[in-house]
Amino acid sequence: MNILVWHVHGSWLTTFVQGPHTYLVPVTEDRGPDGLGRARTWDWPGSVRELTPAELRDADIDLMVLQRPHEPDLARRWTGRRPGLDVPAVYVEHNSPDAAPERQRHPLAGQSAVPLVHVTHFNRLMWDNGRAPTEVVEHGIIDPGPLWTGTERRAAVVVNEPLRRGRTTGTDLLPGFARCAPLDVFGMRTEGLAGHLGLPPDRCRTRDLPQHELHREMARCRLYLHPVRWTSLGLSLLEAMFLGMPVVALDTTEVREAVPEGAGVVSNRPDVLRDAVRAFLADPEHARATGAAARAAARARYGERRFLDDWERLIKEVTR
Repeated sequence: MNILVWHVHGSWLTTFVQGPHTYLVPVTEDRGPDGLGRARTWDWPGSVRELTPAELRDADIDLMVLQRPHEPDLARRWTGRRPGLDVPAVYVEHNSPDAAPERQRHPLAGQSAVPLVHVTHFNRLMWDNGRAPTEVVEHGIIDPGPLWTGTERRAAVVVNEPLRRGRTTGTDLLPGFARCAPLDVFGMRTEGLAGHLGLPPDRCRTRDLPQHELHREMARCRLYLHPVRWTSLGLSLLEAMFLGMPVVALDTTEVREAVPEGAGVVSNRPDVLRDAVRAFLADPEHARATGAAARAAARARYGERRFLDDWERLIKEVTR
């Protein structure tokens, strides 16, 4: 089966393309947002093929996987076929509603030809999906292995663009946590974060690393800190659990579902979370045992095989 899918979220797509199909990924000369082509920092199989917009016009396409509001029109213009009418299609919604969570209408809510596939049950609950059919396929992670060593008495944080996203990703909470533990903040456009927060550089180190280096460096930190107020369930949180890291996280969106009792500390009280950070720093054995529980929970619920099986079931339903 030939599946058209745009390279939008590299981590999610890396697991998705491990399936048994051929994946047609649009590429443009400038490799802009609508034509990134194959990933350069992830390992994708040979079944992922780059096609230009001109090549897509004549390509055999059995399923379109859409992920952004403009992609239905983009697919129609580039392929000459209408998603959900001429070719089966699904729309993967990666995000939680951001404007008015209890009443925000999804861009595809007014139609019923293209099912909405949410990545968490929380997201499906919060979006106004209108008359669009809905499904949930939870995240799947390619297991990086139990890499945690915890040798550095630091807390790892993974966030892209923390200055721009601010309170959404809990950037304002970082100084309070930095008083309990030095932070290693990984992600894109993190430079200047320490100065912006008024922190000494050694209390808030920032690095933008490729995926294979990121996991190794995260795993050297004693714990993973997830101060995010409002996003979909972050893949970095699940990856930290797969690494065997103990988790300290805000009790928002789908986090409580992902981090069961014993796998970390989940709370909306900053004082409780700061105490948890101190406890993991002080007791490496406690951190190790909690991280092992986190890894077991993540493997049981968010494994690659379960993710691919769920998608195979859905693909068969949509294309039959």
